[in-house]
Amino acid sequence: MPSKENVMNEKTILIVDDKFSVTRLASDYLSSKGYKTITAWDGNQALTEARINHPDIILLDIMMPHMDGFEFIKTYRKESNTPIILLTAKIEESDKVVGLGLGADDYVTKPFGMAELAARVNAVLRRSDPSQVQNLTLQFGDLSIDPEKFEVLVKDKEITLTPTEFQLLNTLLKTQVGFSLGNNCSVRYREKLTILLKRR
Repeated sequence: MPSKENVMNEKTILIVDDKFSVTRLASDYLSSKGYKTITAWDGNQALTEARINHPDIILLDIMMPHMDGFEFIKTYRKESNTPIILLTAKIEESDKVVGLGLGADDYVTKPFGMAELAARVNAVLRRSDPSQVQNLTLQFGDLSIDPEKFEVLVKDKEITLTPTEFQLLNTLLKTQVGFSLGNNCSVRYREKLTILLKRR
């Protein structure tokens, strides 16, 4: 009999990476957790697989031949809002920001552990499941963000952001576990938010 975990995880994951070792390892591990996995080696093949199989989430490498991860996101976001987690070996912060701005939901930096990858997949799937969403408003100290209304308030004063800035802020808040604007806030996230909000 399937375990409770496996029954709950009956979701399809498209894993896209030009390194066979990465797709095989990720596919084997996630399959053992009850997920159905599909693999692709570049952006073009990934588009075909996504259109045919309609995955619940996509794990996407950035640097690939023929069509890279950024181009894939630009194309596929016109067709679907399927959650995307970037699998990136690039260490530049700008690459992660670009990916999130284009429509990615999270990222994992290589080399990564399989347990971490599975945890990220679970978290993103929970956030994208309407049945799991009770209160969309995120409140952190003096900052509140309402993804449904596209509204950001700081000390009850509305802050106007571009769509890309709003998406980046929303993603930063949702992906930072235990986030707060107090002393427990990680330095890098506090700096990003400060820079973003000061531009307004």
